[in-house]
Amino acid sequence: MIRLFAILMLLALPARAEQIVLGLSQDEVAITVTFEGSEIIVFGAVSRTAPPPQDSALGVIITIAGPSEPVTVRRKAQQMGIWVNTDAVFVNSAPSFYAVATSAPITDILREVEDLRHRITIPRAIRSAGAVVADSVAFTEALIRIRTDQDLYQMRQGAVTLDQDTLFRSAISMPANLTEGNYDVRIYLTRNGTVIDTYMTTIPVNKVGLERWLYNLAHEQAFIYGLLSLAIAVGAGWLASAVFTMLRR
Repeated sequence: MIRLFAILMLLALPARAEQIVLGLSQDEVAITVTFEGSEIIVFGAVSRTAPPPQDSALGVIITIAGPSEPVTVRRKAQQMGIWVNTDAVFVNSAPSFYAVATSAPITDILREVEDLRHRITIPRAIRSAGAVVADSVAFTEALIRIRTDQDLYQMRQGAVTLDQDTLFRSAISMPANLTEGNYDVRIYLTRNGTVIDTYMTTIPVNKVGLERWLYNLAHEQAFIYGLLSLAIAVGAGWLASAVFTMLRR
């Protein structure tokens, strides 16, 4: 009876005036031995039950987040001619990959309070534990800078094409050094900087073929994997020696 009452209450709620209808160019990413990255095309439309407001502009924000993981960020300093680790900050949750694409400058379509609530921008997506150093923010900025240089963190303002406030599209590049797992794709509709609708789906990223076999062998049969690696190294050395011997003749 309680479940039936809850369903009836949900059906009685008014439909949102603007809602997201989403599409993806692919529903999974396969990591193979020759994997050099991928490109995910996110496209969709805005479904409306009433004409759009004329006094505010529509904003679209797309995020793709890889599996989160704890990270320890360390600072190195030179002491007596040797570089050593000094301070450290523990980040208890940082996405292994995070891309943000927007239809306009982020400050024009998203308020700070909405960013705090939904954790949309890169700094908000990273959660640090209590830090004991005075400039802990610098450590988070260093993590963002390092992963941005590796193309793992992307902030692409204006990369979402919005046609007639109805159709939107964006292509997001994913590098070769992806972490295996489920990647969350989120789309936010905003008006006057306020999020009015959200949509989320998941893209699995998995190793396949020879890459999967080698990964499983290394983690489940480490001894056999070590023997195989040694045999390959010995074989490669012998082959190189034989080639050089033939060339000398």
